[in-house]
Amino acid sequence: MADRVLAKDCRTDQEEGMKVLFVIGLIVLILGIAAFVVPLPRYDHEGFRAGKFQATLETRHDEKLSPAVGGMMVLAGAAMMIFGRR
Repeated sequence: MADRVLAKDCRTDQEEGMKVLFVIGLIVLILGIAAFVVPLPRYDHEGFRAGKFQATLETRHDEKLSPAVGGMMVLAGAAMMIFGRR
């Protein structure tokens, strides 16, 4: 009797772990797809001083992640979702 209860508890913990893996995979998949579309801002600060005077220049560059990074995130997220369903 105790073996049946223990086996049921283990199965429940394993199923919960699989659900967590599925959710993490879904998040990674969504972030991977967003990496192809959404640019990340990067700021550069440049300046100089001449006596009491100071001049600064701030430039903003919008850069997307490498397609290889986005592709790896999509593949990893899909794999986690597949293994999380089992």
